[in-house]
Amino acid sequence: MLHRTKSSSYSHCRQSAIIAPMALTAVPITLTEAREFVGNFHRHNKPPVGGVFAVGVSDGNRLVGVAIAGRPVARMLDNGETLEVTRCCVLDDAPKGSCSFLYARCWNAARALGWKRMLTYTLQAESGASLRGAGWKIIAQTEGYNPAAWQSRPGREWQAVVGQAKFRWEAVAA
Repeated sequence: MLHRTKSSSYSHCRQSAIIAPMALTAVPITLTEAREFVGNFHRHNKPPVGGVFAVGVSDGNRLVGVAIAGRPVARMLDNGETLEVTRCCVLDDAPKGSCSFLYARCWNAARALGWKRMLTYTLQAESGASLRGAGWKIIAQTEGYNPAAWQSRPGREWQAVVGQAKFRWEAVAA
């Protein structure tokens, strides 16, 4: 049984430790619960504002990670056939392969819902092994944004990660 309370409190996850390798399983999770998990555990990003769906991953005893898929953040990429994994977040002690598992499940779900393409971004300082493991390919490099230009819309709050160079990754339907 997955240890998750109705109130979506995941603070207990920080104290858990992996004793032996376990099989990963997909678990249903609401966007609200996934956003809370990201808010509690993501290394450098805040939770995204919206989303289309979320996927959770369990080691059999507890929730160890989430991924949130939504419309592409870049307006020019929002063509009605493309989704973006806007956050992928796993606990520091999550079993190896948890991120690859989440990316693969997101792409499988997106295809099942009729989406033709899925994107995500990693910092250029990150290895991207999880995405390569899930079959994704680098299709572009992006430069960091100037804080003054990025805050051009009301309500936007600067995050340092926005100013860093990234790789754009893609999964496409065959």
